[in-house]
Amino acid sequence: MIAKISSGKDTAGLIRYLFDTKRATDHTDPHLVASWDGFAPDPGRSDDFAATKKLLVADLDLRVKQARRLRRAPEQHVWHCSVRAATTDRHLSDEEWAHIARRVVAATGIAPQDDPDSCRWVAVRHALDHIHIAATKVRGDLSTARHWNDYLTADRELAKIEKEYGLHQVVRGDRTAAKRPTRAEQEKARRAGKATSREHLRTTIRQLVSIATSPEDFLHLLEGVEGVLIDVQHFPSGDVRGYKVALEGDTNAAGEPIWFSGAKLAPDLSLPKIAERLTAIDTAPATEPGSRRRPNPWHQATVAAERIPHHLDHGDDEVAQAHIAALGEAIDVLPLLAPSHLRPHLQQAATAFERATRSRIRAQQDHARALRGAVRALRTAPVTGDGSGLAMFLDIAVLVVLAAARWHQVHRHDQQVAAAHQALVHLQAAYHQAAAGPLTALAQRQPPVRTMERHAQRILVILPDHVQQVLDDPAWPALAAALTEAENAGHDPEQLLQHAARLRTLDEARSTARTLTWRIQRLAARQIPSDQARAAQTSTSVAARPGLTASARHR
Repeated sequence: MIAKISSGKDTAGLIRYLFDTKRATDHTDPHLVASWDGFAPDPGRSDDFAATKKLLVADLDLRVKQARRLRRAPEQHVWHCSVRAATTDRHLSDEEWAHIARRVVAATGIAPQDDPDSCRWVAVRHALDHIHIAATKVRGDLSTARHWNDYLTADRELAKIEKEYGLHQVVRGDRTAAKRPTRAEQEKARRAGKATSREHLRTTIRQLVSIATSPEDFLHLLEGVEGVLIDVQHFPSGDVRGYKVALEGDTNAAGEPIWFSGAKLAPDLSLPKIAERLTAIDTAPATEPGSRRRPNPWHQATVAAERIPHHLDHGDDEVAQAHIAALGEAIDVLPLLAPSHLRPHLQQAATAFERATRSRIRAQQDHARALRGAVRALRTAPVTGDGSGLAMFLDIAVLVVLAAARWHQVHRHDQQVAAAHQALVHLQAAYHQAAAGPLTALAQRQPPVRTMERHAQRILVILPDHVQQVLDDPAWPALAAALTEAENAGHDPEQLLQHAARLRTLDEARSTARTLTWRIQRLAARQIPSDQARAAQTSTSVAARPGLTASARHR
């Protein structure tokens, strides 16, 4: 059930609308199902509709007029709440709707239970699936009703009602969602055949935050976006206080730009929130330690993302929230870097996952420095070559988003769970498209049968629980090719497999062979270890596998 609450100052106008069957064609058989005393006049059941409607309005407004003479009446004295059931719910009886109405007015403070001075109200049913509650906010002692946070209290009560009545349980939020476009904004965008200005600007800002390295860099990037107006506000001292943005050509009736502050676009897009995130970044090293080779930023981002499930399972909630927010930044940047045929799915994934990046838990942003630094390094690394870097990152991103959904589920963040699952659909579609080319190219370099057999034996020894799954996987030839190329480059394939298996559990991988292929490629891109380092790795590996026989260790 969903409640919508608003205020007004025209009791007669609201009652006229609720009982109207001419202009509002979806209003059928309007009538009262409940009222403040159970005896309110019902225009829908009266032979003299006009006179009864006038009487009902007078009864509802009685205390308002008394308070107005004493100059104590609130200007917005009308309280209006609609309560709608899901389309899949059974049709409730008038008696059930009456019970629901009484619980809502009691929970919101309009008419607390057993309060003789509670406000006057009526519940009107003019359709099968919903009711409207109309009340005046003046109590019997002529004070104004105390109905603060009425939407939240009504929503909590409706959640209980859904369970008790066996109705569809609505996915509820925690008030951290970005504000939706207004109906006027939606209509304007529909006529223009494009997204609303609010949504367009929100996407633009999130993408800029994902690549900016400092608040100053963010503002500089924003100033360079074509078609976007920016107004930076300053304190008297000259320090930057905030910013607001508008789309060129999007104006109000006076011809002025329609501005949106960062906070109006989303709770985490105010300048202070952006600054908090951008000061928690580790700059990626120019070269790997002990190497002249520049590290692959896609590999670095994958490694950083791969650690997130551990933080979600074993870290504090504030740390986990920070890593989920950083993952959101990584997904935000993908449409800017990926080939054009992947961008629609990646943009839809970013738009959906945006809701999953925020909750009531405050993020300790400095705990996601590595991933944020790796994401900024991607700014200068668009997808080139065979695209294997993007494919391996997407492979990990799918697993991490699943882990994020589980974390939100444990914390009962219903909207975030739904958003994560929605993002998964698009991420998986993008992954399958991105992985097809690199995997096909690798499979075409499938090694000879004897080499395949040696690799299969290594899989049997190192991953006995996954061996059949790997060998039956269509990606097995690609994995064998990756192992062969790493061996030809000077790596020990057995040690690479051992390392790849230790990185993270393979139980959740949709394709064990594909996941191992990406890990092997990533590990093989590193500098080949020296003989001394290789000997140390071998001794450590053997010590970690006491169950193997001596012959198996040296195969």
